[in-house]
Amino acid sequence: MSVRPGATVSAARRRTATIAALVALSALVAACSPSSSAPEAQSGPSSSASPTPDKPDVTITSNLPGAGTVHVDATVKLTAEQGAFDTVAVTTARGNKPLEGKLSDDKLTWVAADRLEPGTRYRIKAVAHDTHGRSLTENKTFRTDPLSLDQQTFPSIAPLQGETVGVGMPVIVTFDVAVTDKKAIEKHLHVTNTAGQKGAWHWISDHEVHWRPESYWKAGNDVTVNADINSIPAGNGVYGQLSRTTSFHVGDAMISKVNVQTHEMKVFRNGTLLRTIPISAGKPGFITRSGVKVIIEKFRHKRMDAATTGIKKSSPEYYNLANVEYAMRVTYSGEFLHAAPWSVGTQGSQNTSHGCVGMSTENAKWLFDLSRRGDVVEVTGSDRHMTLTNGYGDWNESFTDWRQGSALS
Repeated sequence: MSVRPGATVSAARRRTATIAALVALSALVAACSPSSSAPEAQSGPSSSASPTPDKPDVTITSNLPGAGTVHVDATVKLTAEQGAFDTVAVTTARGNKPLEGKLSDDKLTWVAADRLEPGTRYRIKAVAHDTHGRSLTENKTFRTDPLSLDQQTFPSIAPLQGETVGVGMPVIVTFDVAVTDKKAIEKHLHVTNTAGQKGAWHWISDHEVHWRPESYWKAGNDVTVNADINSIPAGNGVYGQLSRTTSFHVGDAMISKVNVQTHEMKVFRNGTLLRTIPISAGKPGFITRSGVKVIIEKFRHKRMDAATTGIKKSSPEYYNLANVEYAMRVTYSGEFLHAAPWSVGTQGSQNTSHGCVGMSTENAKWLFDLSRRGDVVEVTGSDRHMTLTNGYGDWNESFTDWRQGSALS
């Protein structure tokens, strides 16, 4: 069979086109196949990269203001919501002194057990987790109000730490800056004792408060006084400057009973009569006060100047004795028990003093050596009466009346 020239050329062109197509296809397949020498295209993150963690659900809030300083009487409280605390630490920014606190059993709240100090910056670091175990750390700082010394009141306590006192000694707390919010302060004044004696506070003034048991202390009692007033409001923008605690011991029950009419003093120790002493008490115009007195202080030698009791130097009653021995003060107004060798001739029979109880030097030394602050002197026989504030006059009110002097009564 013969072939037409045109048909032969067409077939050849088709073969050429087919070969070209195969070459092109081969090149395209090669371009799409991975090559050990060619880097892969990085169009996104690798499938092996860790996913971004979710934000924890737990939140930490506090009762602190969002701005400004914090009052020193504030109690810091932190709360974990939708989770629970792992740790909470609140410290001063300087010195890292901890603010003690307590985490609740369910670990949802933390409440400070200590009160804040004035003008101090605090740092909070709290760590909490949510129900999925995801953790949150909260860091926060705050500053407390600064206070001047005139805005803080300092408590002084008597008796002193470790002192042994008599059975009539009251607990005395004095404040250098006036207390006008007496209720707030008194709530933080506490007295405990090993004998379990009950008592009450009585405010003498804005600067002084006393505590006494219903009856005299029991001999051998141990007493602790806690004035826990640091940062407690005392009124008029004043706060307690710091808290103080002291403990003292009650010694023997030394009670001296003075009768200004019979001119004698009977001295008892723990209920036993030790000695009856002839005395000379206050003469007319200077009558010794009747009532319960307590030894305030003791002096081996004491200058006694009548001017301190209001007697003028021009008065015939004026005196100025430089070396009175064995003197024990029982009133602020100037009554003492002391040696009076100049009146031995009238002791036991006549009252010749300016209000003091005088005795022989021998008897005065004997009593002085046995006595201590807080011992009781009970005076009878005159119509001039002891007052509550003229010394430690606490026992001259019934306990019912005494309790009315408490701000919490």
